[in-house]
Amino acid sequence: MRGIVATLPARQGDIVSDKLKFGTSGLRGLAGELLDGSAQRYTAAFLLYLREVGKVGSGEVFIARDLRASSPAIAADVAAAIAGVGLTPVDIGTLPTPALALHAMANDAPSIMITGSHIPADRNGLKFYTPRGEITKADEAGILAALPKAGGPFPPAIPRDAFAQAGDRYRRRYLGLLPPGLLNGWRIGVFEHSSVARDILVSLLTRAGAEVLRLGRAESFVAVDTEATQDPLFSARQRWIDSYRLDGIVSTDGDADRPLVIDGKGGFLRGDLLGLLTARLVGAQSIVTPVTSNSAIETKGGVANVRRTRVGSPYVITGMEGARAGSEGVIVGFEANGGVLLGDTVTVNGVTLAALPTRDAVLPILAALSIAAQSRCGLADLTDAVGLSHALSDRIQDVNIDKAAEFVRRLTKETSYAAAYFVGAGKPVGLSSIDGPRFRLSGGEIVHYRPSGNAPELRCYVEAKTPERARTLLDWGLKAAAEAVGGTR
Repeated sequence: MRGIVATLPARQGDIVSDKLKFGTSGLRGLAGELLDGSAQRYTAAFLLYLREVGKVGSGEVFIARDLRASSPAIAADVAAAIAGVGLTPVDIGTLPTPALALHAMANDAPSIMITGSHIPADRNGLKFYTPRGEITKADEAGILAALPKAGGPFPPAIPRDAFAQAGDRYRRRYLGLLPPGLLNGWRIGVFEHSSVARDILVSLLTRAGAEVLRLGRAESFVAVDTEATQDPLFSARQRWIDSYRLDGIVSTDGDADRPLVIDGKGGFLRGDLLGLLTARLVGAQSIVTPVTSNSAIETKGGVANVRRTRVGSPYVITGMEGARAGSEGVIVGFEANGGVLLGDTVTVNGVTLAALPTRDAVLPILAALSIAAQSRCGLADLTDAVGLSHALSDRIQDVNIDKAAEFVRRLTKETSYAAAYFVGAGKPVGLSSIDGPRFRLSGGEIVHYRPSGNAPELRCYVEAKTPERARTLLDWGLKAAAEAVGGTR
């Protein structure tokens, strides 16, 4: 056992909290809201729904978790609910979300990841997987419909331990993707914090010949948002690079489904660039990505088909299913945060990678390093080599959700409001509202606002012709929005 059976806090009553909701990837809420009986109820509803649609699989259900303080107790609740509906809980411990999905799919089993990903430490969540991979929005509706029949509370259960097998399967997946010696002469920092992929990354990079420096390991959970490049958490990067003469720094968010790559000059490689590099490495013919990814992907992506979606892996998965129905070749999905979904089994450098339709942070990290090493260039050269426009993003935290919703509504619906709002930035000449208002300005620049689906945050994405202009535009976009909705930068 690896700590999944925990002493649970006092219950607040076995009810389903109306504050929990499905966001861009999974069910999210305050940890206490999950521990009031809701984690049990949602788990039971998920499994009852799978029975109804004939997707329950082998009879086992795999569980993994991140390093949040609340995750062991929530995992214990999940295990109890699994046993309570007549299935067998199996614990794989603290491993990446894609490692859980990979192992469960190989065993024809559903799985549940206990993680809040990058959101604050007082929150947590559940990510649900069928035996075929991550759930869709239609599956979310099925889970909600099954909630009234969920039952509970359920007595504690002791799951079977499969930590070693699941971890080994995930590591073996990527052994050889970077051939031994490919990274000879490279010095790479692994920003460990509380990422569940930290030891796996060190192992893989060391095997490829890199000299690896372990940086910033944390014993308690740290909420790392890989898109929030101005976060003080990243302020040490230049000191690390200079002190240790690093060629780059890599990391992930807490559950390792979002990558972080920093070049040897201290610059961040955008997530959509990492996704595009991965698509090139695996020879993709089709890309599925949200509207927040770089607008130049259609012209610079080098693939025949690009499908745009709303933000969130369930939408990307639905788009990938559409691409498959259209026989659009090898499919890669990715989000602007860099999480890559591999839609087809491929062979790269003699290594066969099975399809893995859930966000994965390790594959895009290895793809960027592989392409840079084989091209004999630095990570900093990849951005210019691909030719994407300069893009940045960040978020305003602690916003009033109602104010943010009204702000987004007015920008989208009121032309005069939008024109007055953008006086300090440029003239809006185009608007897309697939997922929040995305304005094209007269100079070809992009400003896009989107309320987070997981936390009280408002995100801002910008694109411009130069990095300096992108920074200026993002600073303006954050400041102007903060004045409109409040919150903190």
